[in-house]
Amino acid sequence: MRRPDILNSLFREISSLSGVGPRFQKLYEKLCGPRVADLLWHLPSGLIDRSYRPKVASAEPGRIATLLVTVLMHRKPANRRMPYKVVCEDETGGLDLVFFHGREDWLNKQLPVDQKRAISGKVEFFQGRPQITHPDHIVPESELEEIGGVEPTYPLTTGLTPKVVAKTVAAALGDIPDLPEWHEKRLAAQEGWHSWQQSIRAAHTPQSRMDLDPETPARRRLAYDELLANQVALSLIRNHHRQTKGRAFIGDGSLTDRVEAALPYGLTGAQRQALGEIRADMAQPGRMLRLLQGDVGSGKTVVALLTMLTVVEAGCQAAIMAPTEILARQHLESVAPLLLPLGIKPVLLTGRDKGKARQAALLEIAEGRTPIVIGTHALFQEGVEFRDLGVAVIDEQHRFGVHQRMMLADKGKGVDILVMTATPIPRTLTLTAYGDMDVSRLDEKPPGRKPVKTVTIPDNRYEEVEDAVGRQLANGAKVYWVCPLVEESDVLDVTAAEERHRALAQRFGADRVGLVHGKLKGPEKDKVMAAFAEGDLALLVATTVIEVGVNVPSATVMVIEHAERFGLAQLHQLRGRVGRGEKPSTCLLLYKQPLGDVAKERLKIMRDSEDGFLIAEKDLELRGGGEVLGTRQSGLPGFRLVEPGAHRDLMELAQNDTRHLLTIDPSLDSERGQAIRTLLYLFERDQAVRLLRSG
Repeated sequence: MRRPDILNSLFREISSLSGVGPRFQKLYEKLCGPRVADLLWHLPSGLIDRSYRPKVASAEPGRIATLLVTVLMHRKPANRRMPYKVVCEDETGGLDLVFFHGREDWLNKQLPVDQKRAISGKVEFFQGRPQITHPDHIVPESELEEIGGVEPTYPLTTGLTPKVVAKTVAAALGDIPDLPEWHEKRLAAQEGWHSWQQSIRAAHTPQSRMDLDPETPARRRLAYDELLANQVALSLIRNHHRQTKGRAFIGDGSLTDRVEAALPYGLTGAQRQALGEIRADMAQPGRMLRLLQGDVGSGKTVVALLTMLTVVEAGCQAAIMAPTEILARQHLESVAPLLLPLGIKPVLLTGRDKGKARQAALLEIAEGRTPIVIGTHALFQEGVEFRDLGVAVIDEQHRFGVHQRMMLADKGKGVDILVMTATPIPRTLTLTAYGDMDVSRLDEKPPGRKPVKTVTIPDNRYEEVEDAVGRQLANGAKVYWVCPLVEESDVLDVTAAEERHRALAQRFGADRVGLVHGKLKGPEKDKVMAAFAEGDLALLVATTVIEVGVNVPSATVMVIEHAERFGLAQLHQLRGRVGRGEKPSTCLLLYKQPLGDVAKERLKIMRDSEDGFLIAEKDLELRGGGEVLGTRQSGLPGFRLVEPGAHRDLMELAQNDTRHLLTIDPSLDSERGQAIRTLLYLFERDQAVRLLRSG
């Protein structure tokens, strides 16, 4: 089935709209995405009211005013560094229009002498005379009504102005289709929802600040569209997975019992329960698709290892896929000491393996000489063949899409899938993110995990922090120092990692201070991490690349600069990098004053709690909006229209609606079902449509 023709206008490139050339197309791709639909999902975040229309003499300073004036003269500056001024007036007084780096030919064309022009912009006073610097609008008198109302403003990227984006959105709205209704009449009436076409127009043409609220009918309807598309897609994938024949894997305990006996600590109750749920799934003939949610340091790797060994006991192979090479190597290092005494030599396969070494690894996997394979996304590439893959464990699921998960599952016959994430997700959001899976939770810390003392410190006490770090280093401690950005940014007043690295290397010695960030290539990053874990590096300056999975038990101090800029889930993940060894650990949250109420509350929660699930719930309450848990870190789908805090009730509604819909119309053949197929294509959930029996 291909995408319905009715959606074609929404899937055109933005450059097909008037006034958008190749240069703007690139900027729009960066801002929101390449297609018209992406632009429509990019909703206004503010508005400018241009309805204030005073005479020049009564124009108030600091306000946006729309004025009708006559152009008197142009004053071209003698020096390029001085502003170009255009002198205007109305019957009550004079007004200057000020342009820096103004182009004379363009200004003469826009503002011809002795002509009337409607001007809109912020009124300021200079030496007692009113002026507008770089007016937002300059139009002939006949177009005064067009600029005199309320104007939406959008989040921007460098190179796109508010005026350009508003104009492009208006062009997109001029040609949107009237789509078939996929909501039940009763629900739409109850919520006061209009059609999709009317709702998208209303969301882009707010008349007051109230219209920007996520609770308005137009925004609620669009959020529900997105939630319903997501929920139906996940349910179709889940149903397909369950209907695909699997195999029953029942181990005899010959390997798992020996590994359990070799562990330094007994399993926690939560680990035992999760293993019970996983083994019950694996013993069924259907295919397992289970999510293992575990807080930082809750012992997910052990559960994954025992799961893989159950399949090995049943005579098949097991694979674990990690999002980065660092994590894949770490998995190898943590499981190899437990596997080698069993006579099992795990194989590592990453994108870096080339030539003979790669061929040897591929041969071992294909011939089944190794029952346990650890790797990155290189595992599901062409040329990787398993003799008989029984279970695939996917670590940090949010780095991989459903498509990649399925590709790995296709490497065997009826492969069971266990997905792991270290990011606790609020219960309300679990179904929204992972509606296609059963869920197990690890909410206990294994014995031996030390609590981390968390302290908040204003950045004017920076020197004290540096001194304290110096004392810790002198005592043999290893320290993480996290900064939010890689390079100095004019936009954000943030100390860059490179700057901080230079300063700390100067104080503590260049041979003892390392730097890692996202722009480093894999091998360079691995080298620095290895030197920090086992070598002479004692202080590691980093961006958030260290947030997931990096394991250095000797690290006992975590300093996070500009902690107020991070989300709670991210702070919790970063803090989880320490407290992994025998010694007591500390996390220092450095913040810039003054703190807003939300930032204050966020830092207080971090001080008071180490429970990742509680922190995730609080994060949802506090942020409410789009970046909840920083969707990228949380494993949540990247919602464009849903604000999880404001739209919590809609999530449950979408889950119930989906359940009811697929019970009575599993193939989406009814009139509503056909409309829902259009909805799935609209939100690019094509894969789910393809899984439909009739498609």
